[in-house]
Amino acid sequence: QVQLVQSGGGLVQPGGSLRLSCAASGNIFTIYNMHWYRQAPGKQRELVADITTGGSTSYADSVKGRFTISRDNAKNTVYLQMNSLKPEDTGVYYCNAHHAIIDRVYWGQGTQVTVSS
Repeated sequence: QVQLVQSGGGLVQPGGSLRLSCAASGNIFTIYNMHWYRQAPGKQRELVADITTGGSTSYADSVKGRFTISRDNAKNTVYLQMNSLKPEDTGVYYCNAHHAIIDRVYWGQGTQVTVSS
């Protein structure tokens, strides 16, 4: 059983920055791909960024160049650095661990990000 505990988030003005953290209960990054999703009010959950077990990263077009996903293997923590935030980035952000071979998925508890003046 993997536990993912999120922190960070909050209210920020447009153009501001926030960093989200997702701490895993063990050293899982060698076997689990890690993802950040978000869900805006009234919309479906969407994939924002991911980092594979090999360290490759990818981003949704809407956040490319503004968000950065990274991980600290020693701290078992994945981060999402969000810069140049826009009101449309508002939503609940979730981290996700996915074991691609056995198709097992774990979710963090979610954290609210609100971008508003």
